[in-house]
Amino acid sequence: MSSLFESIDYHYILESLIKILIVFVIGLLSPVSMNWIERRTLAFMQNRLGPNRVGPFGLFQSIADGIKFLFKEDIIPLAVNKWLYIFAPVVAVIPAFMVGIVYPIGPEVYLPFIGPTTLYVTNFNIGLLYVLAMTSLGVYGMVLGGWASNSKYSLLGGLRSSAQMISYELALSLSLIAVVIHAGTLDLVKIVEGQAGWGGFKWNILALFPAGIIAFMIYLISAIAETNRIPFDLPEAETELVAGFHTEYSSSLKFAMFFMAEYVNMLTVSILATVLFLGGWNGPFVGQYPLLGPLYFFLKVFFFMFLYIWLRGTLPRFRYDQLMNFGWKFLLPAALFNILLSAVIGIFVY
Repeated sequence: MSSLFESIDYHYILESLIKILIVFVIGLLSPVSMNWIERRTLAFMQNRLGPNRVGPFGLFQSIADGIKFLFKEDIIPLAVNKWLYIFAPVVAVIPAFMVGIVYPIGPEVYLPFIGPTTLYVTNFNIGLLYVLAMTSLGVYGMVLGGWASNSKYSLLGGLRSSAQMISYELALSLSLIAVVIHAGTLDLVKIVEGQAGWGGFKWNILALFPAGIIAFMIYLISAIAETNRIPFDLPEAETELVAGFHTEYSSSLKFAMFFMAEYVNMLTVSILATVLFLGGWNGPFVGQYPLLGPLYFFLKVFFFMFLYIWLRGTLPRFRYDQLMNFGWKFLLPAALFNILLSAVIGIFVY
């Protein structure tokens, strides 16, 4: 028994727990911070003030809203399927957090009192497959929430969500094959390391030209649709479905969990775009100054998060038939063509 305890690497366990905590805190804080940034940015675009009362520049408004969600009365309608109704937000939010453990946010760095440290929780040789598997589970939360609410508006929102996410997930997954063909691996760490050339600018979006640009555009459009954001926010269309799949969820903790899942999923697809197409943490002088890696990484991720806000303040919502036609008749054939193009480039260039 003593030999068993002696064989346990407590340093590794402690380091992993700290990393898991950091990833969890980032996931919790991203909805709070991005909600404030989104509201202030949209207000600026629309020539209005936005939140400016709670704290300097309204910085504490999102925290006040979170406290309100925690303490507001939780109303459960009588006609709902109670346990599925309660369980649905949990199903939506847990997969959104689980994918964070495989993202490499920087190169190996030396930290005081710890020593050499890898800036990811764990590394799978099928990390990309793991991310796609986890993110695909999020649709179950929306479908269960819509069905269990026993409301026509909610049911239609859940059905729209399932059809939309299945449609665009196909194009999204196929768009990534171009990167996999080039990298020869599903390991996210190795994919990032393979983009370290050209002074830190050997990004797949450039190195795989023109297949990289086509794959990136297909991924970007599909990712916006996957996260139900404007112009693809049909599952929540207020003008048609009141609030869509979460119509019957009062403004309580359950609604906050759906809200949190949406923002964490936005963060997830932004990180995946950074890792696969924009070089991850690679950039100028990272070899000499490794701590620049996380800075480059989060700047690239913030660019994608800001793009979500920009599109919300700019574009109108698609009609549902336009949404489905665009996914099946344009994006999917384009993704299949890009696989063929990537294979040809791989044969003649690599």
